[in-house]
Amino acid sequence: MEKIIQAKYEDYKESIINVRHTVFVIGQNVPAEIEIDGKDPDCFHVLILKDNKAIATGRMEKDGHIGRIAVLEEFRGLHYGQKIMKKLEEIAVENNIKRVYLGSQVHAMGFYSVLGYEPYGDFYFEAGIEHKKMEKIF
Repeated sequence: MEKIIQAKYEDYKESIINVRHTVFVIGQNVPAEIEIDGKDPDCFHVLILKDNKAIATGRMEKDGHIGRIAVLEEFRGLHYGQKIMKKLEEIAVENNIKRVYLGSQVHAMGFYSVLGYEPYGDFYFEAGIEHKKMEKIF
């Protein structure tokens, strides 16, 4: 059984951090000190649980900045990333946030484009990975 929830960070911290650590620190060699940036307590979080196991997560800062979209490898290609994004966008609309934006890893730009995000600005590197800023206006 699958549940998509808006997760209070304090209540789901361990699950959120475990998914992100697996995807970013182990899977992409992002330094742990960059992945944990101190912003989480002030963000909106979405978590997908499948059979009570956390399999995907994402967050949005109160200014509409979306980040830390992470889906465990064995669950990729099954639209969980889209479900995380849709829920974050619903939270944005509920909170009167008119513009959401993110820094997409270059390989993921097609994923965000399909969801209606437009690229802007220059390419840049973060944690040694090439990124491009993208946005969606409601």
